Amino acid sequence: MRKIVLVTGAMALMSIAGHATAQEGTVTGAAGGAVTGAIVGGPVGAAIGGVAGAIAGTAIDPPPREVVTYVQQQPLPPAPVVVEQPVVIGKPIPQDVVLTAVPDNNRYAYAIVNNQRVIVDPQTYTVVQVVP
Repeated sequence: MRKIVLVTGAMALMSIAGHATAQEGTVTGAAGGAVTGAIVGGPVGAAIGGVAGAIAGTAIDPPPREVVTYVQQQPLPPAPVVVEQPVVIGKPIPQDVVLTAVPDNNRYAYAIVNNQRVIVDPQTYTVVQVVP
C-alpha cells in the first residue's frame, strides 16, 4: 500500500514538475521528473519520474516572433472554420482544416479556427500557439 501511495504521489508531483519544465525540452523534463520521482519514491520513483518528465518536456517551442507577426497581419478568411473541440496548445486540430504555409519558415503553418488564429506544425497539425 505504501508503494502505491508513493507512486501516486510521485506521479502527481511529476505532473506539476513536468509542466514547469515543458518549455526547456526533453532532457530537462526527464531530469526534473527523475529528481522529483527520486525524492518522493526512491529509485522506482526516479525511473517513473524520468519517463513522465521526458513526455512532458517534449512540448513544442513557441514559433519565432516573425512567424507570429506574419500570422497576425493576415486577413481573416471569408468563411470561418469551426470545430467542436477546443483549440489547445499541444493538441492537434482536425486534419480536414486547411492550413496556410508561412513563407520562409516551413516548420509552421496557420489557420483561423473558432475565430482564433492558430499556428500549427503542418506535419502533425499540433497547435503550437494561439495568436491573440
